[in-house]
Amino acid sequence: MWAAESVFYQIYPLGFCGAPFENDGILVSRIRKAADWIPHLKKLGISAVYFAPVFESDTHGYNTRDFGKIDVRLGTNEDFAYVCREFHQSGIRIILDGVFNHVGRGFWAFRDVQEKREKSRYADWFHLRFDGESRFQDGFWYEGWEGNDDLVRLNLQNEEVIQHILDNVREWVRLYEIDGLRLDVAYCLDRNFIKRLRSYCDNLKQDFFLLGEMLHGDYNQLMNDEMLHSVTNYECYKGLYSSFNSGNMFEIMHSLLRQFGPENWTLYKGKHLFCFVDNHDVTRVASILQQEQHIPLIYAMMFAMPGIPCIYYGSEWGAKAKKEEGDPALRPCFEKPEWNQLTGFLAGLVAIHTQNQALLYGSFRSVYLTNLQCIFERQTEEETILFALNASSEEAAVSFGEELEAEDLISGQQKKLQQNEKMAPYSVNYWKVRKF
Repeated sequence: MWAAESVFYQIYPLGFCGAPFENDGILVSRIRKAADWIPHLKKLGISAVYFAPVFESDTHGYNTRDFGKIDVRLGTNEDFAYVCREFHQSGIRIILDGVFNHVGRGFWAFRDVQEKREKSRYADWFHLRFDGESRFQDGFWYEGWEGNDDLVRLNLQNEEVIQHILDNVREWVRLYEIDGLRLDVAYCLDRNFIKRLRSYCDNLKQDFFLLGEMLHGDYNQLMNDEMLHSVTNYECYKGLYSSFNSGNMFEIMHSLLRQFGPENWTLYKGKHLFCFVDNHDVTRVASILQQEQHIPLIYAMMFAMPGIPCIYYGSEWGAKAKKEEGDPALRPCFEKPEWNQLTGFLAGLVAIHTQNQALLYGSFRSVYLTNLQCIFERQTEEETILFALNASSEEAAVSFGEELEAEDLISGQQKKLQQNEKMAPYSVNYWKVRKF
């Protein structure tokens, strides 16, 4: 599938476009700004964009009011259709956030229940009881997502609800020609609903990509032939920054070997998990790493390890923000994209990742490991690539056991890897070797 060979770029549209947090009902065509960033994304080498929520909502996008209407703070359906056409004409695919577990209190069917109570034909669309009370004094109790009463859980075992969602997905494909969906809180979704969605989308559009948000547990529960193509790799997200901050590369290597290693019990061998170093829900990577010199190194490792890499808007030039500063800090509006040394380095990593089959489909094996250095191998029948990293401020000598002829994919130079290869402080290398 195309996603396995893509590098994604995540945009949180409401923040990206500088929309007010509360839905003020004022129509402003802000979303067209996204099309202005296409030259930046092409220069970076991006081949797919994941748009966080774009549909009409109460506030942050994850409390939907209407699946069929682009949020007025972003513009009209025609505005977003224009953006999608521009991206597709530039060779960039699009996936949208599918927020199907819950809706906002402003969702039209929930408003009907508030007005008509037991007489509403939509009462069964939600998990509610009329012999209770909500904290909003609705005169009935309903289940909110994880205790958040502003996020009203949908009844995904109700056939009308399922059909309503599927009908809207069909319209998104018709109007915007989207190439896939990222399912918000996929770990909470009814499993039969996910199977229905997968079957429906398989017949709706060829190679329609389904990505699920998972935080923990066995990813295979949702990532399989009947359900999702991929899930978010939060295990390795945590392992990446923690390994650098604690000076312990054994942590991330343990996760990678557990997920993709050569043993028969490896969990996700041959699968493509969605990889990232930050997103709209977590502290920016430039703020969470304790040493600034590690920023290019953590990206280099993400692009070298198995999976589908994703860059969060603004982080490609080192934007900072901490989770404790609140969602608006994590989801800002930048007037225009920036390009600096880090951005250029990432563009090089994108090119290396997409142009080498071993990095897209190769097996994974650990070759050398200490607290601050690691080397691992990505290999197909046709090629072998070694990724080497030195996170130390000191030069390090790493052992290969034999001399190897190699091409340095970063510099483009041919060289012979010695038995005790010297690695500069805070350095990374991608070596394509002739024999191993």
